Amino acid sequence: MAKKMSSRYLNPDMRFLINPECYHKMCESCVDRIFSAGPAPCPVAGCHKTLRKNRFRKQTFEDISVEREVDIRKRVMAILNRREEEFDSKRAWDDFLEQREEMIANLVYGTDVAKTEAQLAEYAAANAASIRHNKALESEESASLLQQQSLEQEALRQRREAARQDYDNERRAKLAGREDIITRLATGSAKDAEAIAREAKREGVLKKSSARRSEAERIKRKQAALLAESKTAGAPVPAGGAGAGVKPATGPGLIKGLRTIKTPEPEKPYDPFAGGLSLMKRDYYTLQDYYPSPYLDPIRDDVRMLAGGYDLKEYYARSLFEAFAGLGCLIEEEIAARNGKSVAFEPFATAEKHSAVATGKASKAAVGKPTLASDDVF
Repeated sequence: MAKKMSSRYLNPDMRFLINPECYHKMCESCVDRIFSAGPAPCPVAGCHKTLRKNRFRKQTFEDISVEREVDIRKRVMAILNRREEEFDSKRAWDDFLEQREEMIANLVYGTDVAKTEAQLAEYAAANAASIRHNKALESEESASLLQQQSLEQEALRQRREAARQDYDNERRAKLAGREDIITRLATGSAKDAEAIAREAKREGVLKKSSARRSEAERIKRKQAALLAESKTAGAPVPAGGAGAGVKPATGPGLIKGLRTIKTPEPEKPYDPFAGGLSLMKRDYYTLQDYYPSPYLDPIRDDVRMLAGGYDLKEYYARSLFEAFAGLGCLIEEEIAARNGKSVAFEPFATAEKHSAVATGKASKAAVGKPTLASDDVF
């Protein structure tokens, strides 16, 4: 087919159209000439898709890739149109949104197109009733939003009109009052001039405030009448109207706002002492500045060790903390509480018995006294 030798520069009235099947641009005259007789293959070389005239439309975005992505997004969201109140938790709703965006990305970038199209077709066939129901709800919400916007625009117009009328009335009243004052001053005596001026000022303030109050009341009455009329005549159908009784994809019918969505708590920053462990808390000992020890005396007097920043107090604190850290861990009580049993409190259980209880091999051996490690420096 011969290439069309024309451009918008030579013909400013030329309109280019696109078809969502292949998104190739063609002028309106070519579309009428090629596709008026019925469906025909795309005239662009290498494109073998069959196009129909009724699918051609004007391009909205300058970038054709953006145009294609918007069309794909509209098509996918028309099928995957589930609503947030259909999910039991916020996490499930977020997972659905992520899955929908992933399918859109697959179609836009050509990744697993056949598989994605099959998933969309399967979902559309299995949830046809839910899709129609959610589409009806979306239409009702759009109509309600348009009506609310029209009411707001009408209220804004009434306020502007009231402000304009208030300004005109005030201006006319001011001119009339000025003429009256001039007439009274011209016909009155010099003694009455000050009294006439005070009276005119007071009457002007009273007239202005009363006029504003009456105008505000008139606006309120008009807005109330407009709202009542919209509720009785042009009110949108409630959410249970069109498509009532249709079950959503999750199972039973839902009433909007009835199901409470469980929002997961935000994750807190990591805290190594979140379980209540504190290095500064000393319940069973008091940290001293000096502990006699033949093992530590050479270090205490060695300048080479101290010059590098070594501090024996840090060693004292760490050693005592490690020695007393497990005194508050009553393993027998924890195991008994987990198994639903009660056990007598044994304050001086041996380390061997604690280990046996922790591994589920506790015996009825006699309770012994604690022993100290042989390498304990204290």
